Amino acid sequence: MKEFSYPKLEPFNFLGLANQDYDNAKAVIFPVPYSSTAYWKSGAKDGPRAIIEASRHIELYDIETKKDSSKEGIFTLESLEPSKNSPKETIERIKGVIDKILQDKKIPIMLGGEHSITLGAVESFKEKFSDFSVLQLDAHTDLRDEYEGTKYHHASVMKRIKDLVISITQVGIRSISEEEIGYTEDKNIFYAPEIPVEKIISTLKEKVYLTLDLDVLDPSIMPSTGTPEPGGLGWYEILNLIKEVAKKRNIIGADVVELDPIPGLSAPDFLAARLTYKIISYVFK
Repeated sequence: MKEFSYPKLEPFNFLGLANQDYDNAKAVIFPVPYSSTAYWKSGAKDGPRAIIEASRHIELYDIETKKDSSKEGIFTLESLEPSKNSPKETIERIKGVIDKILQDKKIPIMLGGEHSITLGAVESFKEKFSDFSVLQLDAHTDLRDEYEGTKYHHASVMKRIKDLVISITQVGIRSISEEEIGYTEDKNIFYAPEIPVEKIISTLKEKVYLTLDLDVLDPSIMPSTGTPEPGGLGWYEILNLIKEVAKKRNIIGADVVELDPIPGLSAPDFLAARLTYKIISYVFK
């Protein structure tokens, strides 16, 4: 694979942390401002920047965990420059960065961008870890074999991961095509509003990669997504599930994707930023 570099941007760090130290960081924030489709709004490419901007205004001390997880080391990489050639090349670029993060024994936390970026991270984990589960929190199964002329569409990302022979558990699902039903596994799919936490955890292997599409949340609190679906999950439901998974399994990496910011509406951006920080706090046991 060809060497690549991404542009040097102005300092723009998650949580506004100064004096970042990559060598001593436990978690690495990796912004991927990628969107191959514009939906009907501006596109999820603006999501990472909105999350990072909002994160600069949240408190670092977490009331629930009673700690400031930023003190354990969080480093923010510069944004990836997506390929102009093909979605597949963008996935390869993502994989290259995740390879380096894992090589350095750090926990990658990727900010999207559309959901297709998850494939690059999972491909990297597949090379490093022989056995792990992917926990997908999402309104949609994303199991179409191909969509809009590409197998690397966000509607196909979980099918590509499934093709890697990786165990997937899907939670919060409430929209599915007839084609996708044939690719689901009954014991590993949990339709909203049911969130049987212990049963979900029982489907997961010891190591877990968490991918969280923000449309898993109800649009009343998360309207800023490209494809919102009514009847989603609530804030505390999501937090409780992730917290329990982190307690009983080892979350080895995560991504938060599909924030499609709405100009003038900052609450969803703050929710995404706080949720990302909560995930980090739970992972830092």
